[in-house]
Amino acid sequence: MTRTLVLGGTTEASALARAMAEAGVDAVFSYAGRTASPVGQPLPTRVGGFGGVAGFVAYLRSEGITQVVDATHPFAAQMSRNAIAGCAEAGVPLCAFERPAWQAGDGDNWTQVADMAAAVAALPKDPARVFLAIGKQNLDIFAAQPQHHYLLRLVDAPKADLPLPDCAVELARGPFDLAGDLALMQRHGTTHVVAKNAGGSGAAAKLGAARQLGLPVVMIARPQLPPRQVRGALAEVMAWLSHPEV
Repeated sequence: MTRTLVLGGTTEASALARAMAEAGVDAVFSYAGRTASPVGQPLPTRVGGFGGVAGFVAYLRSEGITQVVDATHPFAAQMSRNAIAGCAEAGVPLCAFERPAWQAGDGDNWTQVADMAAAVAALPKDPARVFLAIGKQNLDIFAAQPQHHYLLRLVDAPKADLPLPDCAVELARGPFDLAGDLALMQRHGTTHVVAKNAGGSGAAAKLGAARQLGLPVVMIARPQLPPRQVRGALAEVMAWLSHPEV
């Protein structure tokens, strides 16, 4: 008998949950708990962290998990690292369901940087109107460039004062479309976009809008992770579930 743990939080994770439920796969879906109202899933669901690698290993053993699919956000690096280490320790096969990274195309004006600190440094010195499309994590580092007006798009309303002295907040949950993101940027007079290279279609509209408006984009590369099994399509993940590789 197999029992699968799905580490979720992405559009791909939700699609996988639907496919697994339809196929009658015994599975548990896990959310990190970073949003107040996560999308409902057709699988038994848990919310919250595991307590590091040791807690993750203990969960795998106590719940009889025989295989794990990491379908977390490409920037949820700590969870992915814990999953790699924990699955290795427990001897449980792990597969990442990872969407391809975005690639710059004709008409794009991207500055590609390695991390958040480099993104801050890549912004202009003169005041600009920056669409900071990075979620609610890592906002404090951009306080080093307080001369800019920052536009934030968040799923949940902030529970505390934001670390940026001049910012506007739009509450919205993706997927987003080109017309909506064009209107958003025009309404706020956006001059620059900062984005994490999450890949996928749900948040790509801002890149198309920046292209149409001729705006520069600071694109933050994905964190580097230890080697692991990776599948990029739903059918490939479903096939792996039947024949998991360590």
